[in-house]
Amino acid sequence: MAEIKYPVYQPRLNGNEKKYVNECLDSTWISSKGKFVNSFENNFSEYVNSKYSTAVCNGTVALHLALMALGIREGDEVIVPTLTYIASVNAITYTGATPVFVDSLESTWQIDVEDVKKKITSKTKAIMCVHVYGHPCDMDGLLKITKEHNLFLVEDCAEAIGSLYKGQHVGTFGDVSTFSFYGNKTITTGEGGMVITNSEKLHNKIVHLKGQGLAKDREYWHDAIGYNYRMTNICAAIGLAQLEQIDEILLKKQQIANWYMQDLKESRYKFHNEIGDVTHSYWMCTILISEDIDREALKAFLITKGIETRPMFYPIHTMPIYAHVNKEIYPISEKLARLGMNLPSYPELNEDDIKYITNSLKSFQI
Repeated sequence: MAEIKYPVYQPRLNGNEKKYVNECLDSTWISSKGKFVNSFENNFSEYVNSKYSTAVCNGTVALHLALMALGIREGDEVIVPTLTYIASVNAITYTGATPVFVDSLESTWQIDVEDVKKKITSKTKAIMCVHVYGHPCDMDGLLKITKEHNLFLVEDCAEAIGSLYKGQHVGTFGDVSTFSFYGNKTITTGEGGMVITNSEKLHNKIVHLKGQGLAKDREYWHDAIGYNYRMTNICAAIGLAQLEQIDEILLKKQQIANWYMQDLKESRYKFHNEIGDVTHSYWMCTILISEDIDREALKAFLITKGIETRPMFYPIHTMPIYAHVNKEIYPISEKLARLGMNLPSYPELNEDDIKYITNSLKSFQI
């Protein structure tokens, strides 16, 4: 096997990461208390323009906390796109609620608002939209539905820091929203997540639950069954250093996406473009291959060129663990998943790198 010269992703750690982590080590504040946790939360709130941000140990628990704070529980239904990463749906299952799948749009790859309308029942308590690969969902359409039916709106922004809908940061439309800082995300803490909201009541619930249900004014007194979902000071130190570079990183990722779009014009590959009044943050640069291309053969060919790729997420309804939820067919999600492919998308790529990757794609023989 050829050496991988171009991985799908790798973090960029050339800011104050080492400086801040060493400060944690020197101070001995390495666990969930320390100045970097508060600084990361405050700076994150300022960046996305949210009143409250709560740092947690990963993006999945961020979703779990968001749903628990809303009171989602057994007997409830939460509408969610089937074309998403499994964490979105697992978090619903953790609460005892039932995930109700909906299809996605072929144009944007995001949750289909019309399908959402069809799936609302008397048990529906919330809609979870997922800004897949960094392209915003139709927030106007979703907000209209949630207001009409008195439903909660949860935004899963794991892949969408820096994405804008009509000039407003995604994550600031819903009742509560979550972000992920895994190693392959636009900014990283290694493992980590954030829950944001403009509701003081929800924020207090989230803080309470993430810290073992500890009572606010009584030491070692726990008045709720909580969880140890806190972020460490070391992770927050990395996150703060990453957040300092967010504008530069997003600008470079937009440039990489533009290079891909330009090079793949009039080819057998369709790039994931922006649709509507949005800013796509391009967490992943993703293409749809033409129907006559064998994706596995293409992947193997690109490996020989030192280029790593990944398939798009498999729709959750196709997985055995969720096959019991319903027996419906979601044709757009299944098509996108069958044809989708993630290309190298990390910020250190330059124009020559993209040219090599796109030329390799175009040289593949069916």
